Amino acid sequence: MRRKNLIGTISLVFIGIVFGAILVSGFGLVRPGYADIQIGASKPPFEQIDQQAQAFNNAFVQVADKVTPSIVQISVVSKAKNNLPEGFHFFFPFRDDVPREQQGGGSGIIISDDGYILTNNHVVENASQVRVSMHNKREYDAEVVGTDPLTDLAVIKIEASGLPEAYLGDSDQIKVGQWVMAIGNPLSLTSTVTAGIISATGRNINIIRDENGYGIENFIQTDAAINPGNSGGALVDLNGSVIGVNSAIATDGMTQRYIGYGFAIPVNLAKSVANDLIANGKVSRGYIGVSIAEIDASTAKALGMKEPKGVIVQDIVKGGAAEKEDIKQGDIILKVDDREVNQPNELQSYVASKRAGSQVRLTLFRDGKEVERYVTLKSRDEDDDKKVVTAANKNKKENNKDLKEVTFGDLGMTVRNMTEPELKEFKVDNGVIVSDVKNFSKAYNQRILKGMVITSADKKEINNVSDLQSILDSKKGQAVLLRIILDNQGTSRLVGVEIPK
Repeated sequence: MRRKNLIGTISLVFIGIVFGAILVSGFGLVRPGYADIQIGASKPPFEQIDQQAQAFNNAFVQVADKVTPSIVQISVVSKAKNNLPEGFHFFFPFRDDVPREQQGGGSGIIISDDGYILTNNHVVENASQVRVSMHNKREYDAEVVGTDPLTDLAVIKIEASGLPEAYLGDSDQIKVGQWVMAIGNPLSLTSTVTAGIISATGRNINIIRDENGYGIENFIQTDAAINPGNSGGALVDLNGSVIGVNSAIATDGMTQRYIGYGFAIPVNLAKSVANDLIANGKVSRGYIGVSIAEIDASTAKALGMKEPKGVIVQDIVKGGAAEKEDIKQGDIILKVDDREVNQPNELQSYVASKRAGSQVRLTLFRDGKEVERYVTLKSRDEDDDKKVVTAANKNKKENNKDLKEVTFGDLGMTVRNMTEPELKEFKVDNGVIVSDVKNFSKAYNQRILKGMVITSADKKEINNVSDLQSILDSKKGQAVLLRIILDNQGTSRLVGVEIPK
């Protein structure tokens, strides 16, 4: 009996041991102690990062650390009109033209230790309340010192001292491809840093315009991520210098979120505007008094240029600075001071950084040679009531009655003689009217449209279709410069057209 009991006890112990082992290993019911756990490899793939890579990485870290305290968050309460669909008027007790309050905001850059902050005009426009939140969570009420809608810049002021002012660099020295960082407060997320490169410079995206269609755009384009709320924040290089003021983004049209590119106002222009706003509350900006356009290959060829460069003077403001200093319609502006200009906004932004009364030197291409003119800039207020100079001839000639309409098939354009009422309507003494333009033709591609008036070709007066036909026939295989009146307000444009052989 004892032997049987001993065997049974041993059997039970053995079964218990086996079953316990199965439980531990097979069902995971017993977990290891915390000290026994080890996850991941025991060493990093590289014991020490490459020194150049480490230095590059540290540059971003150091810039973020130094510049972020200089960037503030701006909260704004402003007045806005209700934009209700026409059918909704009846259901609401207020009208569309009754202002209502709305809340918005953006970012700003501390530019002085005593409280001046640079931001975008569209951040604080029509603001009734402005509040600034610092990186260290201090908050201040702010007042708007001045705004400049034509550059989308503004300056606000808080009552504080000893603030961490940003260093404003030189945007003329930036290069496409260099690394930059965007620092701001996107989507209400404070102190956000993103990185990318400068994708392009001198961008004109047609978002800043006044009632006359004028605006100053010379944006820096970057792929550093920018979203709503970044407006007014800083674009900085790896030295920690602010080179631009973030202002606009490319969006998908539905969510209004970033889709790849942002745009910043060059800091050199921003510095000039900020100084004026702080000193005077407004900008006393200089103007040359010209209407300008980009030079294309056909126009360059028509003017006898070896290559398309510079910007062409399309019109002159009567009594303006340019007319006084012998700048003429058809002149090509190659340089302003020592800076080459090949886009209208390049000239506009440089001149916009100068105060009225200052002088610039223009290098012009005229009649096959370069000439220089010194222009003392006027303020725009002085030119507001002045009209554009037109080169209408005083001695009107009779239209050729034998030939009334001609089609230039190679150009895709038909012109006809003008009637007396049409001459009066367009306020010209001579010319032919464009009666038809074929889609995607040479004329179409040069933006010559039906209803426009051609008053000269190859700098010769056009009185009838025979005059134009004679000039174009003599220029086969060459290019001809046409002077075109766009509307009955006298707006004119010079355009080059290549004439096939």
